[in-house]
Amino acid sequence: MAIKSKYQNEQLDTLLNELLIVLEKNKTPVDLSLMVLGNMVSNILLNNVNDPQQRERLAETFSQALKNSLITKH
Repeated sequence: MAIKSKYQNEQLDTLLNELLIVLEKNKTPVDLSLMVLGNMVSNILLNNVNDPQQRERLAETFSQALKNSLITKH
């Protein structure tokens, strides 16, 4: 999703593949997959970012990056 990242593509690809394997193994439908991933993002922000304003900024940045990634994929 991110164009620039401090993480190596290899690390990102490994985690992405592991998450996809879990979703595929459970034959998770698209809507449930999105619900689970959305809850995961919310939990990560709520449990790791104490400042509500910073959480809001990160959520907004994440949301925009997701939208941008969909535009560039077409």
